[in-house]
Amino acid sequence: MRVGIDFGTSYSAAAAVVDGKVELIRFGDACQFRTAVFFPEQVPNPDDFRLTPALAAQVESIVRAARMQQARGPDAQLRRDAIRVVRRQWMEEQARTAAASIADFQSALFGEEAVEAYLEEGTGHLIESPKSMLGYRLDPPVRKVIVSIAAHILEHIRLTATRQLGVPVREAVIGRPVEFRSSMGAAGGAQALELLREAAAMAGFDDVSFLEEPAAAAMHYHLGLAERQDTLIVDIGGGTTDLAHAELGGGLPPVVHRSWGLPRGGADLDVGVNLHGFMPLFGRDASAVPAHHYVEAASVHILPKQREFRRQDYRRVEEPYGSRLRALQRPGATTRLNRLAERIKIELGGAEHSEAALGFIESGLAVAVGQDDFLQASQDFLQRLRQLLERARADMAGTPASLFLTGGSSRSPYLQAHVRDCFPGIGMVQGDPSLGVVSGLALAAWSASA
Repeated sequence: MRVGIDFGTSYSAAAAVVDGKVELIRFGDACQFRTAVFFPEQVPNPDDFRLTPALAAQVESIVRAARMQQARGPDAQLRRDAIRVVRRQWMEEQARTAAASIADFQSALFGEEAVEAYLEEGTGHLIESPKSMLGYRLDPPVRKVIVSIAAHILEHIRLTATRQLGVPVREAVIGRPVEFRSSMGAAGGAQALELLREAAAMAGFDDVSFLEEPAAAAMHYHLGLAERQDTLIVDIGGGTTDLAHAELGGGLPPVVHRSWGLPRGGADLDVGVNLHGFMPLFGRDASAVPAHHYVEAASVHILPKQREFRRQDYRRVEEPYGSRLRALQRPGATTRLNRLAERIKIELGGAEHSEAALGFIESGLAVAVGQDDFLQASQDFLQRLRQLLERARADMAGTPASLFLTGGSSRSPYLQAHVRDCFPGIGMVQGDPSLGVVSGLALAAWSASA
């Protein structure tokens, strides 16, 4: 059976057409799950150490070196010391291998359960939003890890859909942004699709195709239109923002004329709140710490940046910033901070201010963020969104009859207002923010199988 998959930056979902109706795949009690996977760290057990021939040769080499240096003590003592050295080296190598390998996913957790387990256990590995890294230049080991993570998430989707639908799921239409987040331009987009195909094959899919996410949203909206109309689809997701100009409804096939993409989305608003609302408490603009360190700390979805932040030494940074930065380097701390930024972003959609307690950093530490702070934090994204909308308006031959908003971040009153400002007087239709795209992908999958 062929299903539609919305493999999102922040959340993922799947659906299929059954008996002529879209059926959403359920992941537990919800129809989507946070695109995150957690797997416990495999802590090496000293009792597993065995003196293999190769390790015994290392022991003898250390003993000989000690004798040449005229080390004192009986041979038995030199040998015991050498075995301790080899055992310690073996433990370190086992730890490095466990950290680098993601081959064993038997105990993996997904979605909010993954995040909660990571925060509760304080060890292991949490990977969020692997989609956001597919378009970046990746070293071979990192590439292998990201593909393996994406494959396991896709396999989780495939197996869940198979259980619910009662038939093997081996084919899929997967949503893709108009423009992937990338460090390599168009080459990054091509690489992202290549890695997704590879991950899908590893996950057990025999055939996959891709459909731009705003085009999928258009297919979903199309079914509800009795009369033909010109529409601009505005899909504001977690990692990307996509537009599509389409002719829909009226009993005729949908026609997508053109699409536009911005590799920015709601996750960038989270980073903005993090930087402008939280990071001043860690010394941003008030200490000698380079500005990019704070960007790295806030970029929880980009593994290399998180790794760089945790490598920094803040012991000489003036207080209270030094101790706060060191607390932020503890496992799970940047994830906690990002979740608070996301909550504040959502709350400020309908409130004048929002507060967050940062007791996991320092007892009694808290922050209050108001509407003005949020607008300052969102300025870069809002400016880019306006430029994208103005470009689409200039490229379109005429004025659309309607605007169709979808995507998780389209709930924001600020973003809705920006869309209205660029297209004054045009009727705006609010689609399903979370499930509009996946419903369209299911329809596309059904059409491809017909």
